[in-house]
Amino acid sequence: MVVDAAGRAVVLETGRLRMRAWRVAEAGVQRELWTERDPRVPPHRRIDAQGRPTVGDLEDSIRDDEFWSTGLLAVERKATKDVIGYCGLFDGGRGTPEEPDLAFELLRRVWGQGYATEAARAVLEWARASGYERLWATVWDWNVASRRVLAKVGFTETARTVVDAERGTTLFTTIRL
Repeated sequence: MVVDAAGRAVVLETGRLRMRAWRVAEAGVQRELWTERDPRVPPHRRIDAQGRPTVGDLEDSIRDDEFWSTGLLAVERKATKDVIGYCGLFDGGRGTPEEPDLAFELLRRVWGQGYATEAARAVLEWARASGYERLWATVWDWNVASRRVLAKVGFTETARTVVDAERGTTLFTTIRL
């Protein structure tokens, strides 16, 4: 569960969204995100040949509070109460505990409605208020929509990249808060 410095569960709200800890019953949304991923995404982030992770695997992960399942906040639309993806900070990619990565992923059916930008802005406001001075985000060069979201919220691309002949180039972006 994502907690603030005082140990309280983080809940962020915008005009249309509420971001909060995942619930076990929402494992199906996580599974749907896994099934929708581009084939260029690394295999460890896609459904494997045995069909894993299954909904049951993801339920267990949420129940056990495993980071890869719950380290990012569920993004829920206030009007319909449905979870449409995740957004938050994590210590992966380029990130460290002092300068974490921003990450977001939304279901395809809600792409193009401004939810990723809205969620990212809320996380940035929370990060600023929490004392973070700089954040990172990595993005594939071919992921134009996510690159656009990062630019809208103020991230700039750095000169650092990692080239993968099979999957494309990973771009490193950053923002000073």
